[in-house]
Amino acid sequence: MPSLLSWLRRLYSLDTLDTRFTTSASTSTQADARPPSAKDARANAVAQGAPAPLWRTPEFFVYYLFFITLVPLMFKTVADASKESHPIYSSYSDLLSPGWIPGRKVDNSDAQYASFRDNIPYLSLLVVAHPLLRRVYQSYTSRTGAETKPAHPSVTAAGDAQFEQRMRFDFGFGLVFITALNGISALKVLLILYINYRIGKSLPRSYVPAVTWIFNICILFANELCTGYPLERIATVLAPGSGSGEKRNLLVQWAQTLDSFGGIMPRWEVLFKVTVLRLISFNMDHHWSVDYSAASPIEKKQLDPAALSDRDRVKIPAEQAVFNMRNYIAYVLYSPLYLAGPILTFNDYVSQQRYTPPSLTRTRTLLYGVRFFLTLLCMELILHYIYAVAISKASPDWSLFTPGQLSMLAFFNLHIIWLKLLIPWRFFRLWALIDGIDPPENMVRCMSNNYSAFGFWRGWHRSFNRWIVRYIYVPLGGGGGGGRGARQPAAGKATPAPPQSSFSDKVQRIRNFLLVFTFVALWHDINLRLLMWGWLITLFVLPEVLGNMLFPARRWRSRPTAYRILCGVGSVGNVLMMMVANLVGFALGLDGLKDLLNSLTGSFSGAAYLVSCCVVLFVGVQVMFEIREDELRAGINLKC
Repeated sequence: MPSLLSWLRRLYSLDTLDTRFTTSASTSTQADARPPSAKDARANAVAQGAPAPLWRTPEFFVYYLFFITLVPLMFKTVADASKESHPIYSSYSDLLSPGWIPGRKVDNSDAQYASFRDNIPYLSLLVVAHPLLRRVYQSYTSRTGAETKPAHPSVTAAGDAQFEQRMRFDFGFGLVFITALNGISALKVLLILYINYRIGKSLPRSYVPAVTWIFNICILFANELCTGYPLERIATVLAPGSGSGEKRNLLVQWAQTLDSFGGIMPRWEVLFKVTVLRLISFNMDHHWSVDYSAASPIEKKQLDPAALSDRDRVKIPAEQAVFNMRNYIAYVLYSPLYLAGPILTFNDYVSQQRYTPPSLTRTRTLLYGVRFFLTLLCMELILHYIYAVAISKASPDWSLFTPGQLSMLAFFNLHIIWLKLLIPWRFFRLWALIDGIDPPENMVRCMSNNYSAFGFWRGWHRSFNRWIVRYIYVPLGGGGGGGRGARQPAAGKATPAPPQSSFSDKVQRIRNFLLVFTFVALWHDINLRLLMWGWLITLFVLPEVLGNMLFPARRWRSRPTAYRILCGVGSVGNVLMMMVANLVGFALGLDGLKDLLNSLTGSFSGAAYLVSCCVVLFVGVQVMFEIREDELRAGINLKC
């Protein structure tokens, strides 16, 4: 039993999820194996500032009773609302599909997740075939080039050889992959890639950032509005006029025939959004690389090139010769990360191609695979017993649900949204790990383990967040500086706060947030609902900023318990606002949310239930605080 608990503890440790969480960004990745006594100074400072644990206090034993009784009740409430005996079952039963659990149907009505779920067997074969093909290729090229290799190559020479091998394979496999995936539309993808490459390499340097951003944002809009540029539509516009009807018809028919060769995924533009981020990354990394001196930053800093820190891999630019067309195509079309990410910057990709990160071990990759399988199993059980997505799609009469069922349907709808993003991201990251590349983990915490708007967006789609910080937020001026704070009333405790600064810095911070989330909303999809979601997120960040200004942690150092309670109250409001914003953006829209809230608060029993929910959220927030304090005691500060 102790060994099983130890294994489970390791399985669900932050180190298994991503070593970036347990190692300082500026620390060499070889630091993974260091004992706790040898942690870097920053980790020790973090650990020393953490308070004594509260897990065994009377207060927390009361909280445990809440968890033991209420969590099973939450599942039962929403499962009861999904039973065939419920009055509205007939209104959404046609959205359900046959399930693999006897006697249960599965809610596979979400088109985005269904496209992934239905193709898991084929994707799994690809996960096995791709790394095997790479090893066969590397074995063949190693034999053919053995005569020209020195007997004892240096670390640099070995890294260069590995880089060439991997880049050649990724270039060739990427072209085959994109052709099989998109068919004739692969030519459209390659044309966009070529134009972006010429922008980054041929324009005067001062024009590159602006033109890169304008071009790629225009591509986002054009792909959406033109639905992938079908050749039939282009032929209809360009074909000869009415005087040449036969020629016109032949040209249109020929275009229709070509459109029929659309590959496995004819709608290539749907997932091209992630590719746009890589296009911007290549051009901007190349643009910034010119600012570095001719001398190698690695040699100048006397760093070990085979064990660079995560921050150094991202910030230290590759040499100019690496920014060529072959490497650009290999990077943009890297198959494990092409469809959905996680997002890896060009600098990081090049560094990992040359030297395999020490964080990659068979044991850690195996544990990550087990963790992915358990997450997939969890999603399957939820979809077989909780039909929250199908119910929301059917636009039912919400008055037929009790307040408890309404709130749990909304709550589990958000959990399904979280899981439907988490599972593909972890699947593709697992593929990359098997292939020898370590991209950032996209989801830091469970959706229910968030109480800060700032922290939530640092941990949700984390690689995209890191991309935004590097390519948008910092160039805009950031948020007026950084630094470690203590607790915030709205954000909760143990979340680093921005330093005390002038009012203008706060205004700049909010302005930057508005610009960032406007881009994020448009990047996700060009519709008003997601744009409103982005603006709601910015609006709901305001209480957190104001709370930090009105209740600075330094004034409460003599009253830590009172401040923790105050933080808890503010965090309950944060959780409710984040739920509202995400229900608007990804589930119900404004009209659906309005109906839901009217049904929930339109009666005394509904209002009473809402108050009881706030009490339960307060208990949950206190446990979240203590989880982060535990991480601080271990020298880990995730800032989310």
